[in-house]
Amino acid sequence: MLDRISAALISLSPAEQRVGKLVLSDPQGFSKLPICELAALAHVSKPTVVRFCRSLGYDGLKDFKVKLEGRLHEGVLFVHRSVDVDDKINDILVKVIDDTMAAVSTYRCNANRANIEAAVATLVQTYRSHKRIEIFGLGNSGIVAQDAQHKFFRLGIPATAYGDSHMQLMSASVLRPGDCAVVISNSGRTRDLLAICEFAKSNGATTLVITSSGSPLAVAGHIHLAADHPEGFERYCPMVSRLLHLMIVDIVATGVALRIGIEELRPDLRQMQSCLLDKRVF
Repeated sequence: MLDRISAALISLSPAEQRVGKLVLSDPQGFSKLPICELAALAHVSKPTVVRFCRSLGYDGLKDFKVKLEGRLHEGVLFVHRSVDVDDKINDILVKVIDDTMAAVSTYRCNANRANIEAAVATLVQTYRSHKRIEIFGLGNSGIVAQDAQHKFFRLGIPATAYGDSHMQLMSASVLRPGDCAVVISNSGRTRDLLAICEFAKSNGATTLVITSSGSPLAVAGHIHLAADHPEGFERYCPMVSRLLHLMIVDIVATGVALRIGIEELRPDLRQMQSCLLDKRVF
């Protein structure tokens, strides 16, 4: 919640920013003080304090304090600031976008650069050795895996993403040294994906996992790209987690393309672009 407030400050008015900074400086004190004292400390009017809360998607100061106290007592982030069934479109827009901005901003600060570099180097070596790049994911993560396969394919880098769990196991079982298995999972606790990672490792392939820190899959892979976020793994329709996974794939794919060299990839890219032009209406 505090990360989201910090990320949202830039979009607020100067007066509302002062209220936000007051929250960040002393969350516990803010949750206990009456509105008149909060306004005086932030050097703003009482309506500005209420506007600050509503700008962040809360019903008002009372609702904001309830959520803030819950955050402080439980030590966990509220997922999408409790999107409610009676939320207006503006409320939904603010809550979802602020959550996404906070998650992306946090990742930018906390991303393990060494692991990303190791992932890029491994994929480049796999490509130059004409070995296999296999990408695995199930459910929502399976869609991210397909997106990863599409990005590598568009760059002229052969990669395969299987959506069927049986095909995934068969593929992992025949991976060999020099091959690379990319395993994507939100929770990092899906049995099938853990089995795939172990199969690939036992056959000598390098395993690159994109998942949450502290999960079984994070420990099982050779290279771990952490995708940590405040979203609960039980969510039926993941939002922030999916966007983080897609962003990490973009970072890695861009790094691989630049390390291989655009000049080396350019002929295939031009040929592909030429073929696609015939499909467009001008």
